[in-house]
Amino acid sequence: MSNVLPLPLNRNPVQIGFDRAELTRILDLYGRMVAAGLWRDYAIDLGREAAAFSAFRRAAERPEYRIEKRPALRNRQGMWALIGEGGAVLRRGHELGPVLAPVERKLMKLVAD
Repeated sequence: MSNVLPLPLNRNPVQIGFDRAELTRILDLYGRMVAAGLWRDYAIDLGREAAAFSAFRRAAERPEYRIEKRPALRNRQGMWALIGEGGAVLRRGHELGPVLAPVERKLMKLVAD
């Protein structure tokens, strides 16, 4: 009866999220894709191991792209990943800009003189 057990100090699990600059960069891309008519909806999933931003062409489908942030992979292959509709990792890196580059290329149009 004299065993005293300490209460856990951290009752809430750690939640991974996007900071303001990251979310601004992602939402800026989302806004440009909506203006181009390519995307119509998005979802944000904040979990214990990863945070994900999913972009949809239509709300009833699988996401066309998913941008994931996994801080556990920071020192290995990079904490950012761009995942395609089929679940394949299209790009992985340490910084957000180069990971978003394949999606931003869809917005470029050839302008004739």
